[in-house]
Amino acid sequence: MKIQLRDYQKECNDLIDNLPPGSYLIQMATGLGKTATFTSIKRKGRVLVLAHREELVTQPIKYYDCPVGIEMAGHKSNNEPVVIASVQSLTHRLENFKPDDFDMIITDEAHHAAAASYRKIYDYFKPRLHLGFTATPNRGDNVRLDDIYQDIIFERDIKWAIQNKYLTDIYCMRVNIGYDISKVARRMGDFAPGELEEAMNTEVLNKAIAEAYKKYAKGQTLIFATSVKHAEDIAKEIPGAVAVTANTKNRSELIEKFTKREIPVLVNCMIFTEGTDMPLVETVMIARPTSNSSLYTQMVGRGLRLYPGKEKLTLIDLVGTTGRANLCTAPSLLGIDLNAVPANKQDEIQGDLFELPELITKKADCPSSWIRNIEIVNLWAKKQEYNMHGVNYFQMPNGDMVVTMPKMKIKIPAQDEVGKTTLGGEKISMQKAFDKVYQYLRDNCAECEYIWNVQKMKKWGQYPASEKQINQIKRFIKDFDTDNLNKMQASQILNRLFYR
Repeated sequence: MKIQLRDYQKECNDLIDNLPPGSYLIQMATGLGKTATFTSIKRKGRVLVLAHREELVTQPIKYYDCPVGIEMAGHKSNNEPVVIASVQSLTHRLENFKPDDFDMIITDEAHHAAAASYRKIYDYFKPRLHLGFTATPNRGDNVRLDDIYQDIIFERDIKWAIQNKYLTDIYCMRVNIGYDISKVARRMGDFAPGELEEAMNTEVLNKAIAEAYKKYAKGQTLIFATSVKHAEDIAKEIPGAVAVTANTKNRSELIEKFTKREIPVLVNCMIFTEGTDMPLVETVMIARPTSNSSLYTQMVGRGLRLYPGKEKLTLIDLVGTTGRANLCTAPSLLGIDLNAVPANKQDEIQGDLFELPELITKKADCPSSWIRNIEIVNLWAKKQEYNMHGVNYFQMPNGDMVVTMPKMKIKIPAQDEVGKTTLGGEKISMQKAFDKVYQYLRDNCAECEYIWNVQKMKKWGQYPASEKQINQIKRFIKDFDTDNLNKMQASQILNRLFYR
């Protein structure tokens, strides 16, 4: 299959062609054609492509101009120039290959690369190049890939794709339909499918989904459900809707009728997450809660294609109670975490996609968020295994880390997928940035240590807030309950009020 590459795809491949040996990450938004890109990379030896699902193993075959071998279930390769392997299968077949069999390894959906199964493969093979392709920003997932990939060499994110007219703009909505999945267990980083289906597939909730469709959906609508039964039950509540599941034999015929507007709504369960060509989708409704940013991005990605007369995609996140689990919603597309936004304000986060960051920053900039911030930062640092030297950072919704003091604010921009940031014009590891800021504070800001040193704050901060602190807070915030504040909490609030 001869592919006509777009300019940015050619740019990416030209860059790869001149890389020194090493391991590199490429971020390319859903809909920008990462499969077409990596299958067109100039080969200088045998190539191994790694994927984690059956459809991702078989999808790239048609793009290659040479024999392709498959390592998956009953399929085995036979020394072909390109081998595409299921990670699960290859981990049990490594003895069939020599460590130097492949000049290049390509990992599709590389945000999975930190898993033990992938690492086993990487430890075995010794390629000249290892390239990881991902569409998903990982900042909200607490996943870093810096011990797999040494640098990000090419980035074309969803914002770039929309601004350059390769994908459609998105209007984002949140509709709280009242579900409660706080007791649903988690399996492999996401909600357990069986328990999720049980919690979500009720007559009351399905009628709420239908009502949300009636009130807010525009044009041809694709709904993602939690299970086959859930998809079928939602479809029954919406006139003209059709459920598409693994049991559906005539999928291509239904997609054609949907594109011709003969069917208004398709309700599916994990069928249209990847690899399906759907020219016309004007509304996507997420009735399948997930904390997996890759799955969420793939679901939304079905509606990002341009189409004549389509102004923008309407994205409807159907939300409810999740407990402690982070639910992916529209801000996840930009790598933004809603943790800092109080729960009672999260339903106000809606509008055009690129308006959300400023809106989230405003909603998160409130007393309850300021008080919780130390806990939020500590949990994040622990997961990331960073030493923050006890500095009182405030984590912004986009991942930036800010230290605020009288007449000064120091910002460390959010880390990328390989754990790097830019400080003083230099690209360095996040840990090195924390080290540098700590050294600067020690050398230059000793008189403000009671503000920037968390341990010093805790020593005097455990006692009830002083009358002076409470009066100052009430001057700025009229309706805030100060009855149970301690000195440290009051200081955090005043710190933000005076110096933000």
